[in-house]
Amino acid sequence: MSMSDPLADLLSRIRNGQRSRKDVILAPASRLHENVLEILKREGYIRGYTVAESRPGVREIKIELKYHEGGPVIREIDRISKPGRRVYCKIRELPRVYNGLGISILSTPRGVMSDAEARTANVGGEVLCRVF
Repeated sequence: MSMSDPLADLLSRIRNGQRSRKDVILAPASRLHENVLEILKREGYIRGYTVAESRPGVREIKIELKYHEGGPVIREIDRISKPGRRVYCKIRELPRVYNGLGISILSTPRGVMSDAEARTANVGGEVLCRVF
């Protein structure tokens, strides 16, 4: 059976994995997932990820979660734009997450990027999720 929102599934897997204190979680692979995880890695929210083929034709992502002083680094991870309600923002209207302590991840015409990168590139787009 197909999923209606695979990105929300990935975010839920990360959230649930950190709540249960797992070091590594598995998720289905896609280019969007890899782009979002690359941003999370670059911003320091996860240790890293690797893409492997579990069986012929099926790829999985192994995500290494990050903890600091016994607590998870990601306190909140929320899906903003959903399949039933897409949220688009111009660059001037893009809100700051906790006054710049968190990040928003956007899908822009130039690719998936964080809100700081989008401000630098002066490009808006669909707000995928918010991380703090």
